[in-house]
Amino acid sequence: MITLSLAEIAEIVGGQPHDIPDPAVTVTGPVVIDSREVAPGSLFAAFAGERVDGHDYAQRAVEAGAAAVLAARPVGVPAIVVDDVVGALGALARAAVERLGTSVVALTGSAGKTSTKDLIAQLLQRHGPTVWTPGSFNNEIGLPLTALSATAETEHLVLEMGARGIGHIRYLTELTPPRIGLVLNVGSAHLGEFGSREAIAQAKGEMVEGLPEDGCAVLNADDPLVRAMASRTKARVLLFGEAPEADVRGEKVRMTPDGRPVFELHTPTGCSDVTMRLYGEHHVSNALAAAAVAHELGMSVTEIAEALSEAGTLSRWRMEVTERGDGVTVVNDAYNANPESMRAALRALAAMGQARGADGGRTWAVLGQMAELGDASLAEHDAVGRLAVRLNVSKLVAVGGREASWLQLGAYNEGSWGEESVHVSDAQAAVDLLRSELRPGDVVLVKASRSVGLEKVAQALLENATEGEVAGR
Repeated sequence: MITLSLAEIAEIVGGQPHDIPDPAVTVTGPVVIDSREVAPGSLFAAFAGERVDGHDYAQRAVEAGAAAVLAARPVGVPAIVVDDVVGALGALARAAVERLGTSVVALTGSAGKTSTKDLIAQLLQRHGPTVWTPGSFNNEIGLPLTALSATAETEHLVLEMGARGIGHIRYLTELTPPRIGLVLNVGSAHLGEFGSREAIAQAKGEMVEGLPEDGCAVLNADDPLVRAMASRTKARVLLFGEAPEADVRGEKVRMTPDGRPVFELHTPTGCSDVTMRLYGEHHVSNALAAAAVAHELGMSVTEIAEALSEAGTLSRWRMEVTERGDGVTVVNDAYNANPESMRAALRALAAMGQARGADGGRTWAVLGQMAELGDASLAEHDAVGRLAVRLNVSKLVAVGGREASWLQLGAYNEGSWGEESVHVSDAQAAVDLLRSELRPGDVVLVKASRSVGLEKVAQALLENATEGEVAGR
Protein backbone atom coordinates (compact mmCIF):
# COMPACT_ATOMS: atom_id res chain seq x y z
CA MET A 1 0.00 0.00 0.00
CA ILE A 2 1.05 3.63 -0.15
CA THR A 3 3.04 4.88 2.82
CA LEU A 4 0.91 6.35 5.61
CA SER A 5 1.79 7.34 9.16
CA LEU A 6 -0.08 5.81 12.08
CA ALA A 7 -1.46 9.28 12.82
CA GLU A 8 -2.82 9.56 9.27
CA ILE A 9 -4.37 6.09 9.46
CA ALA A 10 -6.02 6.91 12.79
CA GLU A 11 -7.55 10.02 11.27
CA ILE A 12 -8.76 8.18 8.16
CA VAL A 13 -10.45 5.40 10.12
CA GLY A 14 -11.65 7.54 13.02
CA GLY A 15 -9.66 5.50 15.53
CA GLN A 16 -7.87 6.15 18.80
CA PRO A 17 -4.13 5.45 19.11
CA HIS A 18 -3.17 3.16 22.00
CA ASP A 19 0.36 2.38 23.18
CA ILE A 20 1.87 4.15 20.15
CA PRO A 21 5.12 5.89 21.20
CA ASP A 22 5.52 7.72 17.89
CA PRO A 23 2.44 8.47 15.73
CA ALA A 24 4.79 9.47 12.89
CA VAL A 25 5.83 5.85 12.41
CA THR A 26 4.77 4.80 8.91
CA VAL A 27 3.12 1.70 7.56
CA THR A 28 5.19 0.63 4.59
CA GLY A 29 4.25 -3.04 4.31
CA PRO A 30 1.06 -4.87 3.46
CA VAL A 31 -2.17 -4.85 5.44
CA VAL A 32 -2.75 -8.42 6.62
CA ILE A 33 -5.27 -10.37 8.70
CA ASP A 34 -3.05 -13.39 9.37
CA SER A 35 -0.17 -12.84 11.80
CA ARG A 36 1.87 -15.42 9.86
CA GLU A 37 1.86 -13.08 6.84
CA VAL A 38 3.24 -10.05 8.69
CA ALA A 39 6.21 -8.34 7.08
CA PRO A 40 8.23 -5.42 8.43
CA GLY A 41 6.10 -2.29 8.35
CA SER A 42 2.79 -4.15 8.06
CA LEU A 43 -0.53 -3.16 9.56
CA PHE A 44 -2.19 -6.17 11.21
CA ALA A 45 -6.01 -6.03 11.17
CA ALA A 46 -7.41 -8.09 14.06
CA PHE A 47 -10.77 -9.74 13.47
CA ALA A 48 -12.75 -11.77 15.97
CA GLY A 49 -13.90 -14.80 13.99
CA GLU A 50 -15.98 -17.79 14.94
CA ARG A 51 -12.95 -19.91 15.80
CA VAL A 52 -10.02 -17.50 16.13
CA ASP A 53 -9.76 -14.00 17.57
CA GLY A 54 -7.06 -12.01 15.82
CA HIS A 55 -6.62 -9.83 18.89
CA ASP A 56 -4.96 -12.81 20.59
CA TYR A 57 -2.21 -12.65 17.96
CA ALA A 58 -1.52 -8.91 18.19
CA GLN A 59 1.71 -9.22 20.15
CA ARG A 60 2.98 -11.92 17.81
CA ALA A 61 2.24 -9.64 14.83
CA VAL A 62 4.16 -6.71 16.33
CA GLU A 63 7.09 -8.96 17.26
CA ALA A 64 7.14 -10.09 13.62
CA GLY A 65 7.50 -6.49 12.45
CA ALA A 66 4.01 -4.99 12.25
CA ALA A 67 4.03 -1.25 12.80
CA ALA A 68 0.70 -1.44 14.62
CA VAL A 69 -2.56 -3.33 14.97
CA LEU A 70 -5.98 -2.21 13.76
CA ALA A 71 -8.18 -3.48 16.57
CA ALA A 72 -11.55 -3.29 18.28
CA ARG A 73 -9.95 -3.04 21.75
CA PRO A 74 -6.57 -2.22 23.31
CA VAL A 75 -4.18 -5.15 22.92
CA GLY A 76 -1.10 -4.10 24.87
CA VAL A 77 0.95 -3.23 21.78
CA PRO A 78 0.81 -0.29 19.37
CA ALA A 79 -2.75 -0.20 18.06
CA ILE A 80 -5.38 1.99 16.45
CA VAL A 81 -8.65 1.12 18.19
CA VAL A 82 -11.90 1.48 16.25
CA ASP A 83 -15.54 0.53 16.81
CA ASP A 84 -15.69 -1.57 13.64
CA VAL A 85 -12.55 -3.14 12.18
CA VAL A 86 -14.33 -4.12 8.94
CA GLY A 87 -15.58 -0.58 8.40
CA ALA A 88 -12.17 0.88 9.25
CA LEU A 89 -10.46 -1.43 6.78
CA GLY A 90 -12.90 -0.27 4.11
CA ALA A 91 -12.31 3.41 4.90
CA LEU A 92 -8.57 2.89 4.68
CA ALA A 93 -8.93 1.15 1.32
CA ARG A 94 -11.03 3.98 -0.09
CA ALA A 95 -8.51 6.59 1.03
CA ALA A 96 -5.62 4.61 -0.45
CA VAL A 97 -7.35 4.14 -3.82
CA GLU A 98 -8.24 7.83 -4.00
CA ARG A 99 -4.62 8.81 -3.36
CA LEU A 100 -3.26 6.34 -5.88
CA GLY A 101 -5.55 7.42 -8.71
CA THR A 102 -5.32 3.98 -10.33
CA SER A 103 -7.89 2.75 -12.86
CA VAL A 104 -10.42 0.57 -11.01
CA VAL A 105 -12.25 -2.24 -12.82
CA ALA A 106 -14.95 -4.04 -10.83
CA LEU A 107 -16.97 -7.07 -11.87
CA THR A 108 -19.78 -9.21 -10.57
CA GLY A 109 -22.13 -11.94 -11.77
CA SER A 110 -23.76 -15.17 -10.71
CA ALA A 111 -21.19 -17.39 -12.43
CA GLY A 112 -17.74 -16.99 -13.91
CA LYS A 113 -16.57 -14.04 -11.78
CA THR A 114 -13.24 -15.50 -10.75
CA SER A 115 -12.40 -16.99 -14.16
CA THR A 116 -13.23 -13.69 -15.87
CA LYS A 117 -11.28 -11.69 -13.30
CA ASP A 118 -8.27 -13.90 -13.97
CA LEU A 119 -8.62 -13.33 -17.72
CA ILE A 120 -8.90 -9.56 -17.27
CA ALA A 121 -5.82 -9.57 -15.08
CA GLN A 122 -3.79 -11.48 -17.66
CA LEU A 123 -4.88 -9.11 -20.42
CA LEU A 124 -4.23 -5.90 -18.49
CA GLN A 125 -0.84 -7.06 -17.27
CA ARG A 126 0.30 -6.56 -20.85
CA HIS A 127 -0.96 -3.00 -20.64
CA GLY A 128 0.63 -1.98 -17.35
CA PRO A 129 1.22 -3.03 -13.72
CA THR A 130 -1.97 -4.71 -12.50
CA VAL A 131 -3.27 -5.83 -9.11
CA TRP A 132 -6.25 -8.18 -8.90
CA THR A 133 -8.38 -10.06 -6.42
CA PRO A 134 -6.67 -13.30 -5.36
CA GLY A 135 -8.97 -16.31 -5.66
CA SER A 136 -12.50 -15.32 -4.65
CA PHE A 137 -11.43 -12.73 -2.08
CA ASN A 138 -14.49 -10.68 -3.01
CA ASN A 139 -16.26 -9.61 0.19
CA GLU A 140 -16.09 -6.66 2.59
CA ILE A 141 -12.77 -7.92 3.98
CA GLY A 142 -11.11 -9.41 0.92
CA LEU A 143 -11.84 -6.48 -1.37
CA PRO A 144 -10.20 -3.80 0.86
CA LEU A 145 -7.18 -6.04 1.41
CA THR A 146 -6.77 -6.38 -2.36
CA ALA A 147 -7.13 -2.64 -2.88
CA LEU A 148 -4.58 -1.97 -0.15
CA SER A 149 -2.04 -4.15 -1.94
CA ALA A 150 -1.87 -1.65 -4.82
CA THR A 151 1.13 0.65 -5.01
CA ALA A 152 2.00 3.95 -6.68
CA GLU A 153 3.12 1.94 -9.73
CA THR A 154 -0.23 0.13 -10.11
CA GLU A 155 -2.07 1.20 -13.26
CA HIS A 156 -5.03 -1.20 -13.08
CA LEU A 157 -6.87 -2.52 -10.03
CA VAL A 158 -9.22 -5.41 -10.90
CA LEU A 159 -11.73 -6.21 -8.17
CA GLU A 160 -14.19 -9.08 -8.02
CA MET A 161 -17.33 -8.29 -6.02
CA GLY A 162 -19.73 -10.83 -4.54
CA ALA A 163 -23.14 -10.26 -2.98
CA ARG A 164 -25.11 -12.04 -0.29
CA GLY A 165 -27.96 -9.57 -0.37
CA ILE A 166 -29.29 -6.25 -1.61
CA GLY A 167 -26.88 -3.41 -0.87
CA HIS A 168 -23.69 -5.47 -0.66
CA ILE A 169 -22.31 -4.52 -4.06
CA ARG A 170 -23.30 -0.90 -3.52
CA TYR A 171 -21.23 -0.92 -0.32
CA LEU A 172 -18.23 -2.43 -2.08
CA THR A 173 -18.38 0.03 -4.97
CA GLU A 174 -18.45 2.87 -2.46
CA LEU A 175 -15.23 1.57 -0.92
CA THR A 176 -13.38 1.36 -4.24
CA PRO A 177 -15.38 3.35 -6.81
CA PRO A 178 -14.82 1.78 -10.24
CA ARG A 179 -14.60 3.61 -13.54
CA ILE A 180 -15.42 0.38 -15.37
CA GLY A 181 -18.17 -1.82 -13.97
CA LEU A 182 -18.79 -5.27 -15.51
CA VAL A 183 -21.85 -7.48 -14.94
CA LEU A 184 -21.47 -10.98 -16.36
CA ASN A 185 -24.82 -12.68 -15.86
CA VAL A 186 -27.78 -13.31 -13.57
CA GLY A 187 -28.12 -16.98 -12.74
CA SER A 188 -29.29 -19.28 -9.99
CA ALA A 189 -26.38 -18.97 -7.56
CA HIS A 190 -27.64 -17.81 -4.14
CA LEU A 191 -31.23 -18.16 -5.28
CA GLY A 192 -32.08 -19.41 -1.80
CA GLU A 193 -30.82 -16.17 -0.27
CA PHE A 194 -32.32 -13.75 -2.79
CA GLY A 195 -35.58 -15.56 -3.55
CA SER A 196 -35.74 -14.80 -7.28
CA ARG A 197 -33.58 -14.03 -10.31
CA GLU A 198 -35.13 -10.55 -10.38
CA ALA A 199 -33.85 -9.91 -6.87
CA ILE A 200 -30.41 -11.16 -7.91
CA ALA A 201 -30.51 -8.77 -10.87
CA GLN A 202 -31.44 -5.93 -8.53
CA ALA A 203 -28.39 -6.66 -6.40
CA LYS A 204 -25.95 -7.22 -9.27
CA GLY A 205 -27.12 -4.05 -11.00
CA GLU A 206 -25.82 -1.97 -8.11
CA MET A 207 -22.48 -2.36 -9.86
CA VAL A 208 -23.40 0.16 -12.57
CA GLU A 209 -25.53 2.59 -10.56
CA GLY A 210 -22.60 4.44 -9.04
CA LEU A 211 -20.42 4.66 -12.13
CA PRO A 212 -19.40 8.20 -13.13
CA GLU A 213 -20.61 9.80 -16.34
CA ASP A 214 -17.19 9.31 -17.88
CA GLY A 215 -17.19 5.67 -16.78
CA CYS A 216 -18.21 2.55 -18.68
CA ALA A 217 -20.79 -0.11 -17.86
CA VAL A 218 -19.80 -3.39 -19.54
CA LEU A 219 -22.95 -5.51 -19.87
CA ASN A 220 -23.79 -8.93 -21.27
CA ALA A 221 -25.88 -8.50 -24.42
CA ASP A 222 -26.93 -12.18 -24.25
CA ASP A 223 -28.53 -11.92 -20.79
CA PRO A 224 -31.80 -9.91 -20.81
CA LEU A 225 -31.63 -9.17 -17.08
CA VAL A 226 -28.11 -7.81 -17.42
CA ARG A 227 -28.80 -5.91 -20.60
CA ALA A 228 -31.70 -4.14 -18.89
CA MET A 229 -29.25 -2.65 -16.39
CA ALA A 230 -28.29 -0.09 -19.04
CA SER A 231 -31.19 2.01 -17.78
CA ARG A 232 -29.68 2.10 -14.28
CA THR A 233 -26.45 3.90 -15.11
CA LYS A 234 -25.37 7.32 -16.33
CA ALA A 235 -22.15 5.83 -17.68
CA ARG A 236 -21.56 4.85 -21.29
CA VAL A 237 -22.66 1.25 -22.01
CA LEU A 238 -20.47 -1.28 -23.82
CA LEU A 239 -22.16 -4.57 -24.73
CA PHE A 240 -20.37 -7.90 -25.06
CA GLY A 241 -21.64 -11.29 -26.18
CA GLU A 242 -22.65 -13.23 -29.25
CA ALA A 243 -25.71 -11.09 -30.04
CA PRO A 244 -25.36 -9.19 -33.34
CA GLU A 245 -25.64 -5.82 -31.60
CA ALA A 246 -22.84 -6.52 -29.10
CA ASP A 247 -19.96 -4.03 -29.39
CA VAL A 248 -17.42 -6.72 -28.47
CA ARG A 249 -18.67 -9.85 -30.13
CA GLY A 250 -17.80 -13.49 -30.63
CA GLU A 251 -18.58 -15.02 -34.01
CA LYS A 252 -18.09 -18.49 -35.54
CA VAL A 253 -17.86 -19.99 -32.05
CA ARG A 254 -16.84 -23.62 -32.05
CA MET A 255 -14.91 -26.07 -29.93
CA THR A 256 -11.66 -27.92 -30.53
CA PRO A 257 -12.00 -31.72 -30.39
CA ASP A 258 -10.79 -31.69 -26.77
CA GLY A 259 -13.25 -29.01 -25.65
CA ARG A 260 -11.42 -25.68 -25.94
CA PRO A 261 -13.21 -22.63 -27.39
CA VAL A 262 -12.32 -21.13 -30.76
CA PHE A 263 -13.96 -17.97 -32.08
CA GLU A 264 -13.55 -14.75 -34.02
CA LEU A 265 -13.22 -11.73 -31.74
CA HIS A 266 -14.83 -8.60 -33.15
CA THR A 267 -14.32 -5.17 -31.55
CA PRO A 268 -15.03 -1.64 -32.83
CA THR A 269 -11.40 -1.53 -34.00
CA GLY A 270 -11.27 -4.83 -35.91
CA CYS A 271 -11.32 -8.60 -35.53
CA SER A 272 -8.90 -11.41 -34.75
CA ASP A 273 -9.00 -15.16 -34.08
CA VAL A 274 -8.88 -16.66 -30.61
CA THR A 275 -8.08 -20.26 -29.64
CA MET A 276 -8.25 -20.62 -25.88
CA ARG A 277 -6.20 -22.89 -23.62
CA LEU A 278 -9.07 -23.09 -21.14
CA TYR A 279 -11.67 -25.86 -21.35
CA GLY A 280 -15.40 -25.34 -21.76
CA GLU A 281 -17.70 -23.29 -23.97
CA HIS A 282 -18.69 -21.13 -21.00
CA HIS A 283 -15.29 -19.45 -21.27
CA VAL A 284 -16.39 -17.75 -24.50
CA SER A 285 -18.63 -15.35 -22.59
CA ASN A 286 -15.94 -14.83 -19.95
CA ALA A 287 -13.37 -14.09 -22.66
CA LEU A 288 -15.66 -11.61 -24.43
CA ALA A 289 -16.28 -9.80 -21.14
CA ALA A 290 -12.54 -9.57 -20.51
CA ALA A 291 -11.98 -8.41 -24.09
CA ALA A 292 -14.56 -5.64 -23.65
CA VAL A 293 -12.73 -4.33 -20.57
CA ALA A 294 -9.37 -4.50 -22.34
CA HIS A 295 -10.81 -2.70 -25.37
CA GLU A 296 -12.17 0.05 -23.14
CA LEU A 297 -8.70 0.49 -21.65
CA GLY A 298 -7.08 0.89 -25.06
CA MET A 299 -5.73 -2.52 -26.01
CA SER A 300 -5.84 -3.44 -29.70
CA VAL A 301 -7.87 -6.36 -30.93
CA THR A 302 -4.66 -8.18 -31.90
CA GLU A 303 -3.20 -7.73 -28.41
CA ILE A 304 -6.44 -8.91 -26.82
CA ALA A 305 -6.73 -11.99 -29.04
CA GLU A 306 -3.12 -12.99 -28.41
CA ALA A 307 -3.55 -12.58 -24.65
CA LEU A 308 -6.78 -14.58 -24.58
CA SER A 309 -5.18 -17.37 -26.58
CA GLU A 310 -2.33 -17.59 -24.08
CA ALA A 311 -4.29 -17.10 -20.86
CA GLY A 312 -4.57 -19.88 -18.31
CA THR A 313 -6.05 -20.31 -14.86
CA LEU A 314 -4.71 -18.20 -12.00
CA SER A 315 -7.05 -19.46 -9.28
CA ARG A 316 -6.95 -23.04 -8.05
CA TRP A 317 -9.60 -25.73 -8.44
CA ARG A 318 -11.29 -24.13 -11.45
CA MET A 319 -11.20 -26.52 -14.41
CA GLU A 320 -7.65 -27.54 -13.56
CA VAL A 321 -6.89 -30.28 -16.07
CA THR A 322 -4.08 -32.66 -15.12
CA GLU A 323 -3.14 -35.84 -16.94
CA ARG A 324 -1.56 -38.49 -14.78
CA GLY A 325 1.30 -40.60 -15.98
CA ASP A 326 -1.06 -43.55 -16.48
CA GLY A 327 -3.28 -41.56 -18.87
CA VAL A 328 -6.10 -40.75 -16.43
CA THR A 329 -7.13 -37.09 -16.71
CA VAL A 330 -8.41 -35.30 -13.60
CA VAL A 331 -10.47 -32.12 -14.00
CA ASN A 332 -10.54 -30.34 -10.65
CA ASP A 333 -13.40 -27.82 -10.73
CA ALA A 334 -14.24 -28.27 -7.07
CA TYR A 335 -13.96 -24.68 -5.84
CA ASN A 336 -17.67 -23.96 -6.20
CA ALA A 337 -20.80 -24.91 -8.13
CA ASN A 338 -24.15 -23.57 -9.23
CA PRO A 339 -26.53 -24.88 -11.90
CA GLU A 340 -24.99 -22.81 -14.69
CA SER A 341 -21.38 -23.71 -13.92
CA MET A 342 -22.32 -27.36 -13.32
CA ARG A 343 -23.90 -27.63 -16.77
CA ALA A 344 -20.91 -25.93 -18.37
CA ALA A 345 -18.47 -28.30 -16.66
CA LEU A 346 -20.47 -31.38 -17.72
CA ARG A 347 -20.49 -30.21 -21.33
CA ALA A 348 -16.73 -29.68 -21.18
CA LEU A 349 -16.31 -33.20 -19.75
CA ALA A 350 -18.42 -34.64 -22.55
CA ALA A 351 -16.38 -32.80 -25.17
CA MET A 352 -13.12 -34.08 -23.67
CA GLY A 353 -14.48 -37.61 -23.76
CA GLN A 354 -15.65 -37.30 -27.35
CA ALA A 355 -12.23 -36.01 -28.38
CA ARG A 356 -10.71 -39.31 -27.31
CA GLY A 357 -12.90 -41.21 -29.73
CA ALA A 358 -14.31 -44.71 -29.49
CA ASP A 359 -11.00 -46.12 -28.29
CA GLY A 360 -10.68 -43.56 -25.49
CA GLY A 361 -11.53 -43.99 -21.85
CA ARG A 362 -14.70 -43.31 -19.93
CA THR A 363 -15.96 -40.01 -18.56
CA TRP A 364 -16.67 -39.75 -14.83
CA ALA A 365 -18.70 -36.95 -13.22
CA VAL A 366 -18.01 -36.84 -9.47
CA LEU A 367 -20.59 -34.33 -8.29
CA GLY A 368 -21.88 -32.99 -4.99
CA GLN A 369 -24.29 -30.46 -3.56
CA MET A 370 -24.94 -27.08 -5.15
CA ALA A 371 -25.61 -24.92 -2.10
CA GLU A 372 -27.94 -21.97 -1.49
CA LEU A 373 -30.57 -22.84 -4.09
CA GLY A 374 -33.53 -22.67 -1.73
CA ASP A 375 -36.81 -24.11 -3.00
CA ALA A 376 -35.23 -24.73 -6.42
CA SER A 377 -32.66 -27.17 -5.02
CA LEU A 378 -34.50 -30.43 -5.76
CA ALA A 379 -35.35 -29.43 -9.33
CA GLU A 380 -31.84 -28.14 -10.07
CA HIS A 381 -30.05 -31.21 -8.73
CA ASP A 382 -32.47 -33.47 -10.58
CA ALA A 383 -31.82 -31.53 -13.80
CA VAL A 384 -28.04 -31.87 -13.46
CA GLY A 385 -28.37 -35.62 -12.98
CA ARG A 386 -30.52 -35.84 -16.09
CA LEU A 387 -28.05 -33.73 -18.10
CA ALA A 388 -25.20 -36.07 -17.24
CA VAL A 389 -27.17 -38.89 -18.85
CA ARG A 390 -28.14 -36.85 -21.91
CA LEU A 391 -24.48 -35.97 -22.46
CA ASN A 392 -23.58 -39.67 -22.32
CA VAL A 393 -21.31 -39.27 -19.31
CA SER A 394 -20.16 -42.82 -18.61
CA LYS A 395 -20.28 -42.76 -14.81
CA LEU A 396 -22.00 -40.41 -12.36
CA VAL A 397 -20.74 -40.52 -8.77
CA ALA A 398 -23.03 -38.46 -6.53
CA VAL A 399 -21.27 -37.60 -3.28
CA GLY A 400 -22.96 -36.58 -0.04
CA GLY A 401 -26.42 -36.56 1.47
CA ARG A 402 -29.85 -35.47 0.32
CA GLU A 403 -28.77 -33.30 -2.62
CA ALA A 404 -26.50 -36.06 -3.93
CA SER A 405 -29.42 -38.49 -3.82
CA TRP A 406 -31.37 -36.01 -5.94
CA LEU A 407 -28.53 -35.96 -8.49
CA GLN A 408 -28.64 -39.73 -8.74
CA LEU A 409 -32.44 -39.76 -8.86
CA GLY A 410 -32.38 -37.39 -11.84
CA ALA A 411 -29.91 -39.65 -13.62
CA TYR A 412 -31.98 -42.74 -12.78
CA ASN A 413 -35.19 -41.17 -14.08
CA GLU A 414 -33.41 -40.19 -17.28
CA GLY A 415 -32.40 -43.79 -17.89
CA SER A 416 -29.18 -44.29 -15.96
CA TRP A 417 -29.45 -47.69 -14.35
CA GLY A 418 -27.17 -50.40 -13.09
CA GLU A 419 -23.62 -49.18 -12.52
CA GLU A 420 -23.92 -46.02 -14.62
CA SER A 421 -24.62 -43.94 -11.52
CA VAL A 422 -23.84 -44.45 -7.87
CA HIS A 423 -24.46 -42.54 -4.64
CA VAL A 424 -21.65 -42.54 -2.05
CA SER A 425 -21.61 -40.98 1.39
CA ASP A 426 -18.50 -38.81 1.33
CA ALA A 427 -15.29 -37.84 -0.43
CA GLN A 428 -13.30 -40.80 0.92
CA ALA A 429 -15.90 -43.24 -0.37
CA ALA A 430 -15.64 -41.60 -3.78
CA VAL A 431 -11.85 -41.87 -3.70
CA ASP A 432 -12.01 -45.56 -2.78
CA LEU A 433 -14.43 -46.25 -5.64
CA LEU A 434 -12.39 -44.35 -8.21
CA ARG A 435 -9.09 -45.89 -7.21
CA SER A 436 -10.54 -49.34 -7.69
CA GLU A 437 -12.21 -48.66 -11.04
CA LEU A 438 -10.27 -45.99 -12.98
CA ARG A 439 -8.27 -47.15 -15.95
CA PRO A 440 -5.95 -45.43 -18.44
CA GLY A 441 -7.70 -42.94 -20.70
CA ASP A 442 -10.53 -42.11 -18.28
CA VAL A 443 -11.47 -38.46 -17.66
CA VAL A 444 -12.72 -37.51 -14.17
CA LEU A 445 -14.57 -34.26 -13.44
CA VAL A 446 -14.84 -33.27 -9.75
CA LYS A 447 -17.29 -30.49 -8.92
CA ALA A 448 -19.50 -29.29 -6.05
CA SER A 449 -20.05 -26.25 -3.86
CA ARG A 450 -17.04 -25.28 -1.78
CA SER A 451 -18.60 -26.48 1.47
CA VAL A 452 -18.60 -30.09 0.22
CA GLY A 453 -14.80 -30.21 0.00
CA LEU A 454 -14.61 -32.39 -3.11
CA GLU A 455 -11.19 -30.98 -3.93
CA LYS A 456 -10.01 -33.76 -1.61
CA VAL A 457 -11.10 -36.27 -4.24
CA ALA A 458 -9.07 -34.63 -6.98
CA GLN A 459 -6.06 -34.22 -4.71
CA ALA A 460 -6.22 -37.87 -3.64
CA LEU A 461 -6.37 -39.03 -7.25
CA LEU A 462 -3.22 -37.06 -8.02
CA GLU A 463 -1.25 -38.08 -4.93
CA ASN A 464 1.67 -40.41 -5.55
CA ALA A 465 0.86 -40.39 -9.26
CA THR A 466 3.25 -39.32 -11.96
CA GLU A 467 1.54 -36.21 -13.24
CA GLY A 468 1.75 -34.75 -16.67
CA GLU A 469 1.48 -31.07 -17.45
CA VAL A 470 -1.41 -29.13 -15.97
CA ALA A 471 -3.30 -27.88 -19.00
CA GLY A 472 -4.78 -24.41 -19.18
CA ARG A 473 -2.07 -22.89 -17.01
